[in-house]
Amino acid sequence: MNEPDPEETLVKIFESERESEALVVQGLLTSAGIDADLTSIDAVQETFPGVGGTAIFVRAEDEEIARRIIEESQGV
Repeated sequence: MNEPDPEETLVKIFESERESEALVVQGLLTSAGIDADLTSIDAVQETFPGVGGTAIFVRAEDEEIARRIIEESQGV
């Protein structure tokens, strides 16, 4: 996967408490030719124990098709 250009705008299109679910979504997007960046969103554990998860970011120009792929995969 190519590293995103720091000048590009990235948008969060998916968030899950389960990393495995986010990895499946990332795989769907990657197989469709969309670069998807997986990022941990762990909260401060002393303040919010057990809170966190994983988010997926894509380039702004890929947002619409990425959201459509996710919706179709979830049967929405």
